Amino acid sequence: MAESIDSKLQIVMFPWLALGHIIPFLNLSNELAKKGHKISFLLPKNAQIKLQNLNLYPNLITFHTLKIPHVHGLPYGAETTADVPRSLESLLATAMDELYDEIKSFLQNLKPHFVFFDFAHWVTEIALEIGGIKTICYKLASPATSAISLIRSPEKSVFMASTAAEKVRPPPGYPSTTVVLHEHEAKLLEFLFQEYGKGVTIYERLSKGVTLCDAIALKTCREIEGTFGDYIATQFKKPVLYTGPVLPDSEKGPLEEHGLSNWLEKFEPGSVVFCAFGSQLILEKKQFQELVLGLELTGLPFLLVVKPPEGTKSVEEALPEGFKERVQEKGLILDCWVPQLKILTHKSVGCFVSHCGYGSMWESLALCDCQLVLLPSANDQTLSARLMEQDLKVGVEVKKDENGWFSKESLCKAVKCVMDKDSQFGCLVKENHRKWKEVLSSPGFMNNYIDSFIQNLHELLVK
Repeated sequence: MAESIDSKLQIVMFPWLALGHIIPFLNLSNELAKKGHKISFLLPKNAQIKLQNLNLYPNLITFHTLKIPHVHGLPYGAETTADVPRSLESLLATAMDELYDEIKSFLQNLKPHFVFFDFAHWVTEIALEIGGIKTICYKLASPATSAISLIRSPEKSVFMASTAAEKVRPPPGYPSTTVVLHEHEAKLLEFLFQEYGKGVTIYERLSKGVTLCDAIALKTCREIEGTFGDYIATQFKKPVLYTGPVLPDSEKGPLEEHGLSNWLEKFEPGSVVFCAFGSQLILEKKQFQELVLGLELTGLPFLLVVKPPEGTKSVEEALPEGFKERVQEKGLILDCWVPQLKILTHKSVGCFVSHCGYGSMWESLALCDCQLVLLPSANDQTLSARLMEQDLKVGVEVKKDENGWFSKESLCKAVKCVMDKDSQFGCLVKENHRKWKEVLSSPGFMNNYIDSFIQNLHELLVK
C-alpha cells in the first residue's frame, strides 16, 4: 500500500568518504529530520566524532559507524580523503567498495524507503535485489558539470584522440553557450578516465550512479540552474528533484579562532580581501607566489587561507623574498581550518576570492554581501564560475593563460575592478548579487524547497 503524503520516511544516507560530501548530506538530513523523518547516516568513526555537533536532531538522525577496510597501500586508520593525499584517493574508493556486503546486510535489516548516495553506484544493485527501496543519486556539484562530463562517449580512447575543441564541445541540446569550458581547459576533463577504485573510472562510477538510480537530486534551485536540471532529466530519462541550496545557518558569536576578530577589526568596513581555496587544493609554488604577490599588489588588507604549496612543508617557507616584511600586519596567511561563513559575514570583509567550490558558491551568493572574485581550478568549479560571471553577473573570473595559470597582475586587476569605488562593473555585480541574495534569503524560500522535495519523495514511493 502506498505511503500517505503525511507519513514519515525512513532514509539512509551514504555519502562518499570526504567531509566535503558528508557535511552537505548531513545538512540535508537536518532539514528532513526537522520535518520528522528518520535518518540513518553511514560514516566512519572519526568523521562521526568530528561532526557530532552538526547533527541537530540526534533523536531522528542516527549515526552508524562504518569500519573502513584496510587496503594495501592505504595508510592504516585512513577513513576519509582528509587522511590521504589525492594520489591515494583511488585506494580509499576501493576500500569503500569493499563495504558492499556490510551495506547490503544493513539495508536488508532496515528496509528503508530511500538510500541517498553519490559515489557508491552499487547501492542501486543492492536496492533492486532487496526490493522496495528507492535510490536517490544526490549531486553536490553544478548540474552543468553532470551534463558536460557524463553525456559523452564513455570510451577513453575516443576521448583522448579527440581535439581540444571536440573535448569541450557541449553535448547536443545543452542549454547554454556561456556555462562551458574553453579549449585550453580540455585537460580538466581527463580526470574522468582516471581509475577511482579497483577497475572503475570516475566516469563509470558517476555515470552508473545517475543511470541506475530511481531519481537524481540536485543541491540547487530552479531559479538559478533549472534549465540544466531539465536537460539532465531529459537526457537520463529520470525524475530530477531539487533540494534547494540547503545552506547551514549563519554561525553566530565572535570570531575567536586565531585572533581573527581582533585582526579584522583593525580595518575599515568592507576593505579586507578574504581568499580561500577549500581543503583539497594544493598550489604549485610558483602559482602560490603569484597569488600572494597579486594580493599585495591590490594595496588592500587581505586574509589568505591556503595549504602549503607542493614540495614545501609550510606556507612561510614558500613566500617570496621580502614579502613578509613588506605586507607586515596588512596581510594574514593561515594554513588551517577557519570558520569561512563567519569571516564572510564580518563587517570588515568586502571581497571574497573563491575557488568556486559548490558550497562556497552558495554561501557567497546567498549569505554574504562581499564582492566576488572567481578563481576556479577544477572543471566543476570552472563551470560554477562561468555561471556566476556570465549568467548571473555577480562576480568576475580571474583571467588565465592557455596553461591555466593566472598572474599577479590578472588577480589584482580582477579584485580592483570589483573593489574600486568608481568601477561601473563593480556597481553592476554588487547590485546583481544583492538581488539574488534577496531572492535566496526571502522568507520561506528554502523551506518551500524542502517541503516540495519531501512531496516528490512520497510521489516516487507511489510509482
